[in-house]
Amino acid sequence: MIVIVFLLAVSLTVAMGFLVAFIWSTKTGQFDDSFSPANKILFDKNSQEPKNQ
Repeated sequence: MIVIVFLLAVSLTVAMGFLVAFIWSTKTGQFDDSFSPANKILFDKNSQEPKNQ
């Protein structure tokens, strides 16, 4: 029974740590990317276009 209580306390501590890290990262602007680099490749100005001869 003591092991279950210990594991429950450890899991709640880890969960609270992840919650605090998530809240801290949202408040510091970690997720404020409005135009991600994955979309920038679609609008690459240096891409080589096929030339019609």
